[in-house]
Amino acid sequence: MKYGKLAAAAGLMLALAASHSMGQIQKGKTRPLETKVWMKAVNQNHCGALAKQLKEGITDDKGWADAAMHAQMLSESGHVLMADGRCPDKVWADAAKQLREASEATLASVTAKNLDKARTDFQNVLASCKGCHSVHRKK
Repeated sequence: MKYGKLAAAAGLMLALAASHSMGQIQKGKTRPLETKVWMKAVNQNHCGALAKQLKEGITDDKGWADAAMHAQMLSESGHVLMADGRCPDKVWADAAKQLREASEATLASVTAKNLDKARTDFQNVLASCKGCHSVHRKK
């Protein structure tokens, strides 16, 4: 009986520890922002808008400025996704780093108004998303 209670307590502690570590993927430790909210409000919008621009082509200064804004926001997202204890593992950390670096490369191409290079660099942004989502995105 004594060992049964001990085993039950140990099991409860493991379950709580596991739910806490999985919770880090859901939101940060001290701030209320949920990861899914950030992804929908920031990454999805800026990634989608930039993808559309790069696909259709950018023909004026306003378009280039908007593309630069989108690339900057995606780069900043790579920092936010690491902030506040949000990072649960190396897959996440590597993807956030790739997101920052690929977004910065895309920004450099956009700043140079090099559409072909921006399109190529943006594929690495998408690869960073896929790398993390393949492990952490709930289906």
